[in-house]
Amino acid sequence: MWIYTTVGFFSVVQKKGQADDLLMVRGRFRGDLEALREAYLPELGAVTEYGGTDYAFRAPVTKVAFTRAMARIVADMTYDNFKNEVSRQQGPERARIYHDVWDVMFREQNRAERNARNRKDVPVE
Repeated sequence: MWIYTTVGFFSVVQKKGQADDLLMVRGRFRGDLEALREAYLPELGAVTEYGGTDYAFRAPVTKVAFTRAMARIVADMTYDNFKNEVSRQQGPERARIYHDVWDVMFREQNRAERNARNRKDVPVE
């Protein structure tokens, strides 16, 4: 699961062979995992760096602790514009990166809407 937050971007998975109650929180930047630990998830395990992988930084955590952290993130939400809050907390460069992701998904939404409209125009035989 990809999670974009005001403290960082994370990919969270349950790795094969891990205990059922354990998740791996992966990130592109060590600072994102450290910010998550500091703000919401003190139970996050040690951050390990893996060279040559798609996510260079990884740390284990229990599902229970991760669930509580996500609930706290939602409970703390007061902003009405995510990208502006990211800029405030992480800086304009990170906000630009998040906007690039937003833009790709927005273009895909528009493409899907156009395709749906076009299908409605085609008579069904």
